[in-house]
Amino acid sequence: MPDQLPENWRNFLSGTEAEKYLSEPLEKLAQRRTEYTVFPPEGMVFRAFELTPPEQLQIVIIGQDPYHDEGQAHGLAFSVPDGVAHPPSLRNIFKEYASDLKREIPVSGSLEKWARSGVLLLNSVLSVDAHSPGSHRSFGWEKFTDAVIAAISAKTSEKVFILWGNYAIRKAAMIDQKRHTVITGAHPSPLSAYRGFFNSRPFSQANWEWPEL
Repeated sequence: MPDQLPENWRNFLSGTEAEKYLSEPLEKLAQRRTEYTVFPPEGMVFRAFELTPPEQLQIVIIGQDPYHDEGQAHGLAFSVPDGVAHPPSLRNIFKEYASDLKREIPVSGSLEKWARSGVLLLNSVLSVDAHSPGSHRSFGWEKFTDAVIAAISAKTSEKVFILWGNYAIRKAAMIDQKRHTVITGAHPSPLSAYRGFFNSRPFSQANWEWPEL
């Protein structure tokens, strides 16, 4: 398995379907970078795995693909670096987080504190062309990330999977719900947040002590 993935995850995924599926998207990504501006920057594609080792994993939140504007994507689903304006979906996540847990809306859009505490912020597609959402969905990333989800389901127990929107909810088919908790709801985007995301209380449902951001 390519060494861009942290060693602890390479060991965790050894012998699983995930081993088959990483070479193809990495080859396509390397070629794409020679012609286009691609996000997240090189070295941050596997940031979610770097910050959340498998032995610390408690919760998995699944996104689609990275933010596609300059300076936003840094390898964690829904998160942006310190000092970057909160994208609309993240603003709505923070509104629900504050309402659900009776906390203040965070100033920083970075979710690194969650990641370092055991929340795998996993995009299904791990790269994107600048200003072109969905542009890398043909790269084969989803085969890899689906296999990661299946491996977590099979090799661990008592994890919480948070699936927002129909795209993420389809991943529930890969998760053994006798071993794990699956929380589903509407996507936090402005198009759907008022159709079931707000007041859905996913954070308290997880029954976990969320670090304050």
